[in-house]
Amino acid sequence: MATSNDIKNGSVLKLEGQLWNTLEFQHVKPGKGGAFVRTKLKNVLSGKVVDKTFNAGAKVEFAVVDRSDYQYLYQDGDDFVFMDLRDYDQITVPAAVVGNAANFMLESQQVTIAMHEGTPLYLDMPPSVILEITYTEPGLQGDRSNAGTKPATLETGHEIQVPLFVDQGTKVKVDTRTSDYLGRVSE
Repeated sequence: MATSNDIKNGSVLKLEGQLWNTLEFQHVKPGKGGAFVRTKLKNVLSGKVVDKTFNAGAKVEFAVVDRSDYQYLYQDGDDFVFMDLRDYDQITVPAAVVGNAANFMLESQQVTIAMHEGTPLYLDMPPSVILEITYTEPGLQGDRSNAGTKPATLETGHEIQVPLFVDQGTKVKVDTRTSDYLGRVSE
């Protein structure tokens, strides 16, 4: 069994029967008293984020999580179908597991899926994707009522805020974690 000294970013811990993904960790050695490990953990199923402190050397149980590259194929009702790029097997992932990633996925998009004992836990998207603007109102010169941005609909159907100069049909780079506009992309 591993100890709290082995905790790293991205490691998945099994605590009280639940799986927790390590977002941040910090080994602390105060001048007085024993060392400890301060962590920020995210519940893999519910998404709840908590801070937890472990004594240095405390025994913790790591969950075995396999991360593999998959290609998004299509949506089947509320589920999403992906193909394993190694052996071409197809898996169905519930919409609850896909979460906000659905806002940025086009067919043939490559993602990493974390699996534990054959159950999909979460998706890792690339930090940014390039998508086309399918609808946006023309920007009005001098309109600064909303900090120089306007709503735009991406080809996935997700709506983001873009600068006034961005037109319909423009390809843009979008941050998959925050839905922020990162810039135009020339072809």
